[in-house]
Amino acid sequence: MKELDIEAVVDNLSQVLEFVDEQLESTGCSMKILMQIDIAVEEIFVNIARYAYDPATGPAKLRVEVKPDGSAVTITFIDHGVPYDPLAKADPDTTLSADERQVGGLGIFLVKKSMDDIKYEYIDGSNILTIIKGLS
Repeated sequence: MKELDIEAVVDNLSQVLEFVDEQLESTGCSMKILMQIDIAVEEIFVNIARYAYDPATGPAKLRVEVKPDGSAVTITFIDHGVPYDPLAKADPDTTLSADERQVGGLGIFLVKKSMDDIKYEYIDGSNILTIIKGLS
């Protein structure tokens, strides 16, 4: 398992994506899977950066763990911001037009659809969001 401690600001997104991609480099996962993971990581990290500590900033930790056989990756995001469970919100009604839909929630919906598993916990003052994706 590799960890990255970083300030939760949007300007650090490229460092976060680089860190995740480095961990996946040796797995041989397809470009499609890598892009799905990158989009999910971007969505989650940007939400932490924008909302967890608003209006201030604070730290975020990412943990990336690739299964020893290279079959899956687990990425965990930890922040100490405002408690928020993004999975508690109802999925947006994608049958409605963009004009009719309520603002927000589409990003986490896409994360839920593209990852194999996603879970949220609030433990000892920390938001802990974990995504899991098979690499084959």
